[in-house]
Amino acid sequence: MTRHALPDQMIQAPSNQGTTEGYMPGFGNDFETEALPGALPQGMNSPQKCNYGLYGEQLSGTAFTADRPERTWCYRIRPSVKHSHRYEKIDLPLWKTAPHMPQDVTSLGQYRWDPVPHSETGLTWLTGMRTMTTAGDVNTQVGMASHIYLVTESMKDAYFYSADSELLVVPQEGRLRFATELGLIDVAPQEIAILPRGLVYRVEVLEGPARGFVCENYGQKFDLPGRGPIGANCLANPRDFKAPVAAFEDHEVPSTLTVKWCGQFHETKIGQSPLDVVAWHGNYAPYKYDLRTYCPVGAILFDHPDPSIFTVLTAPSGQPGTANIDFVLFRDRWMVAENTFRPPWYHKNIMSELMGNIYGQYDAKPQGFVPGGISLHNMMLPHGPDRQAFEGASNANLGPDKLENTMSFMFETRFPQHLTEFAAKDAPLQDDYIDCWSTLEKKFDGTPGQK
Repeated sequence: MTRHALPDQMIQAPSNQGTTEGYMPGFGNDFETEALPGALPQGMNSPQKCNYGLYGEQLSGTAFTADRPERTWCYRIRPSVKHSHRYEKIDLPLWKTAPHMPQDVTSLGQYRWDPVPHSETGLTWLTGMRTMTTAGDVNTQVGMASHIYLVTESMKDAYFYSADSELLVVPQEGRLRFATELGLIDVAPQEIAILPRGLVYRVEVLEGPARGFVCENYGQKFDLPGRGPIGANCLANPRDFKAPVAAFEDHEVPSTLTVKWCGQFHETKIGQSPLDVVAWHGNYAPYKYDLRTYCPVGAILFDHPDPSIFTVLTAPSGQPGTANIDFVLFRDRWMVAENTFRPPWYHKNIMSELMGNIYGQYDAKPQGFVPGGISLHNMMLPHGPDRQAFEGASNANLGPDKLENTMSFMFETRFPQHLTEFAAKDAPLQDDYIDCWSTLEKKFDGTPGQK
């Protein structure tokens, strides 16, 4: 890994406003933070004149009339209309948006890829995005896309936001910094970041090359799943999510802002950094989360529960109980179920499952699913353990066993996931993956008893 020098640091709120790490704990909280004392109005949102000559502006993530509106009031050096000028369409050919169904690509099948290799060409967050699958329709704000990012260079006087989507970022290699309008978020493998729709940011490489996974959510934003009988504790606890404290920069330098809108990319030239929010308050903000704080819940007597028990975040759909997207985590945990086949069972279901391996070995696929790799099992296609996993689990001594050195995840959606040309033709597809089930044996012989 190579460490990279960063541009001038943003002016950040004092650490006593959040944790000692410069973050504020909580999920969906109404936060308030200021990088200069007295910059945040008290008792009202829109005073006639803001302190320091700042402009008051609201960033809304939901309709004003939502049951619980999500919005943040920003107090900035310039209103964001000064960070927007005439736009020119640009081409980022490897970042695709649904609906995207190439005619010469077959998405029906069980697929697996080796890690997408790094390029010798320098790549930024925008030029290094590689779309693997798309689902749904961005124009009706349903569905998602899955991407691999390859980043070797920081964005220099360049900024981005997506009007289409919220981004869930899952690093697998290297460390990134998201310098956002609302503050700084640093992420490394075994952490995630959530970047809201409409939030402006710049991506810097702290340690590279960097590679990871992105779930682009076109629909309702990610939320914590309903816990039901599980109760108030375990899974992803709200206090472990971290929102940044206010940080701003006042740089007058020629810059570019790229906007993703309805699957197209548009660039505008501006004369300064748009990261000029000196203070803010609200509940629409970016987060980071350490996946090592996820507390899994599972069977403690018999049977293997549905993988939904490992949901970290869910993006709801209009159909109760069926998600637009579930983000599911498979991390180290104790296996104690008696008289039970402990790995995931064979199944086909209504959801389409894209899995990624962050590190270690996934218990249902001990061979071939390497860190940085991806697999796709589309809706209503059967899948499950390979022969090695089946035989090992069927004949194992079922004493308590700790599953260690493993962290994989799943982007699961109710929509079919369509392969892009890159996924089908350029990414390192494992042509022999389908053969992992070919050696499964017929064990039926017509007599009772276990075989």
